[in-house]
Amino acid sequence: MISVVILGAGNVASHLYRGFRVAENVTVSQWYNRSLDAILEYSHEVDITDSLDDLKVADVYILAVSDDAIAELSERLPFENRVVVHTSGSVGVYDLDKKHKRGVLYPLQSFTKGTILDFSEVPICIETIHKKSYALLKELAVSLGGPTQRVNSDQRRVLHLAAVFVNNFTNQLYRIGHEITESEGAEFDMLKPLIKETARKLEDLSPFRAQTGPAKRNDKKTIKKHLKLLEANTDHKKIYELLTASIQKTHGRKKL
Repeated sequence: MISVVILGAGNVASHLYRGFRVAENVTVSQWYNRSLDAILEYSHEVDITDSLDDLKVADVYILAVSDDAIAELSERLPFENRVVVHTSGSVGVYDLDKKHKRGVLYPLQSFTKGTILDFSEVPICIETIHKKSYALLKELAVSLGGPTQRVNSDQRRVLHLAAVFVNNFTNQLYRIGHEITESEGAEFDMLKPLIKETARKLEDLSPFRAQTGPAKRNDKKTIKKHLKLLEANTDHKKIYELLTASIQKTHGRKKL
């Protein structure tokens, strides 16, 4: 049985807590947050504390806090030579204080409070400095039920950057699409089957091969019509022009 202490109370920490709670070979020994109010509702399930001095001995300490807080919190931990990991995609493993056995347990997924997350669909990226820690973190990651991958810091950083493009930026495009449909009273829900099918294609095709649309086929007439419709919103028009140019460059089309 692997004992875990979770530090932090944000989206990642909350989902990890729920994931480990149902894992067969993991026990969450304690949950720390600087404000108990954020985790008070779990006090009947797990020992909670707002004092670093009261942290229990555990196999792994998971710092699921903001990127800016990782280094300072790891330095403030009142012990050494224990396995301490963070969950960030962009913070280096060496940002953790060197008094610890440092590692990273990065779940490559979008976390939103109030949503149910199936960890069997969440890749867990593992990085360690101490070789002996890898087996422990691997077992811990596998307990969540999803795929695991050993990565280095550079690989993790580019995965995180790519995730911003395919998740955060894509979601912003959904928001723009929602605004565009609302402008004429059309139903955004009618686009959801298209969104799902686009994502499904990537199970079998590369993004390059899955690309469709007026920019790829160099449909200048349609592109001009779209730009005309976007004249009232210069921000949306600029985004359309930028992405159109990017697709045309990728697929060898001449720009307008």
